[in-house]
This record gives sequence, structure tokens and C-alpha cells, in this order.
Amino acid sequence: MLRTFILAALPLLFVFSSEIFGFLSGILCPSCNSTCEATKPLTRLPRPQLRPEFLALENGTDSTLECEEDGYKMHVFSREPLVVYFEDFISAKEREHLLDISEKIYMPSTITHNGGKTSDRNTKVRDSEVALVPRTEGVRCIERRARAVQGWREEVWIERLRVQKYNPGGHYTHHFDYSSGRGGWGRVSSFMVWVHGEELEGGGTEFPRLELRGDKKKWCKFIECEDDAKEAEEKKGVVFKVIPGNAVYWENFRSDGTGRGYNETWHAGLPVKKGVKVGLNIWSWGRID
Repeated sequence: MLRTFILAALPLLFVFSSEIFGFLSGILCPSCNSTCEATKPLTRLPRPQLRPEFLALENGTDSTLECEEDGYKMHVFSREPLVVYFEDFISAKEREHLLDISEKIYMPSTITHNGGKTSDRNTKVRDSEVALVPRTEGVRCIERRARAVQGWREEVWIERLRVQKYNPGGHYTHHFDYSSGRGGWGRVSSFMVWVHGEELEGGGTEFPRLELRGDKKKWCKFIECEDDAKEAEEKKGVVFKVIPGNAVYWENFRSDGTGRGYNETWHAGLPVKKGVKVGLNIWSWGRID
């Protein structure tokens, strides 16, 4: 009888094998998709051509830069993924410089698709203006600081810096900074630096999938906190306040050889209710470990 049952069940196992495997993968590997990506090694392709119009390539003169001494403080918000908060990442002088050089070159922000191959403008998704700022000495000092924070990683380059301006109603709906990790190369990390936001309402940077594990009372200086205990308990994720000069840094990809991105880095620029928000994007592109 057992033999008859097994023989009868074999066709069903064959037909539904992918569904059964997907179900078991969800149990054994809950953080992966149905093919259990954690078991798949990253297929690395040769490094794409480095394009100076997009990357802040060093030209051998960085050692001659006369930069301000770093005066920031850093606090680790999360270890997995790595999320670090910085106080005074850029100085008041640097903020003034960024506002000055970007004012006349703002363009409507767009959304990229297909790994950056195409783009379009959709204000329902992203409503802001962007300025690809020139690489002045002040800008190069900020680039150098961002590289130093990351330990001067090999085969990782800072992208050209972009200043983003959000007028009332401006926003960017939830998204990932990485479009893909195709071939083992991609946008490996991000900084969100706040340049301007005095007398601002709204406009915080929200990470709905990040979990706060530190002392909430101390973090309330930098993140939005609910006064009502019940609301605070029900609220998921974290919203970083817009504090000019401060910044938040995060890693986009796992360092496990799979090339998978962190789901926790899904984030949004919440709508500005009053005032004008100006932020600085510092993205790093390169080899995914």
C-alpha cells in the first residue's frame, strides 16, 4: 500500500516541485526569495568603464587640498545593515558654499530605470530639483571626507555630488538607492546630508523597515518620536529629522558574496509641509563584496 501511495505521489511532486521548493526555502531561508539567493554566489563581470561625468575620480592633486579639520561626531544606529548617524558632517561654511554653487544650476529631478539606462520625470514619485555641483575645492574636501569615512575602500568611487532642493510639497516616495548590483558592481553606499532646513515642517527621511535598538530617549534628538506611548509602540521604522549639517550613512548591499541589497534601506523623503529643504546626496559606486 505504501509503495502504491509513493508511486501515485511522484507525478504530483514533479508537477509542483518548484512550489514545494519555494515553500521549504521560505522556512529554511526566510530572508531569501523562492530560489534562496543566499546560496547563490555573485557572478562578477569585468569592471565597467569609469566615467568622469558621473564619478568623482581622483586626479593626483587631492593631497594638496586645504580642507577644514573634520569635526563630526558619529553614532551607530544599526549594525545590520550598517547605518551611521553623523553630527556636523559638513560645516556652516561648506553648507553656504553648496547653496551658492547650486542655486543657478538646478534642474527638475528625474527617476532612473533599467539600471540607469533610462529616466523620466514623475512628480507623483519624485518632486524636487537637482544640481550636479562642480568639483570645487570645497566639494572635493567633502568627497575626500566621505571616502575616508568608508576606509578608502578599493574599487569604490564617490559619485559626483548632487544637491537636492525640495520646495513645499516636494517629496520622494519610498525607493532604494541601488537600481541593481548587476555583475557585482553598483551603488554600494549612501549619505543623506542636510544642507538647509531652518523653520521647516515635514521633509524627514523615513526608513519604515529599520528598527531602533538603542536608547530611544537619546535618539529622539535626531529622530521623530511620538509623545503618546501607544502611538510610539505602534509606529514602525524611523524618521530622521532634517538638521542642517548632520547626515546619515548606510550600506546598500550585503557583504556575503551574493550581491543582495538590504531591504531595510528602503526609504523616502517625506513631503515638505512648510519651508524649503536642501539635501546633499553622496553616493558611492563600485565593487560589491
